[in-house]
Amino acid sequence: MFLAASIIVFVIYFSNVALGAFAGAAFLGDVGEMLVLLAASILFVVAILKKEADRKNKKGGR
Repeated sequence: MFLAASIIVFVIYFSNVALGAFAGAAFLGDVGEMLVLLAASILFVVAILKKEADRKNKKGGR
């Protein structure tokens, strides 16, 4: 779930950058871009940490 959310938020960021570069019509400003990228990074880290915890629990706590 967190990984899918991270991908969705990153696609929003990428769409904004692409629209700004090619059409000159970015819908987020600099601060908005930073916050969206920060959210994507945090969601990605949470997803990876959850996967690592699940793997650790499957191996019996090692």
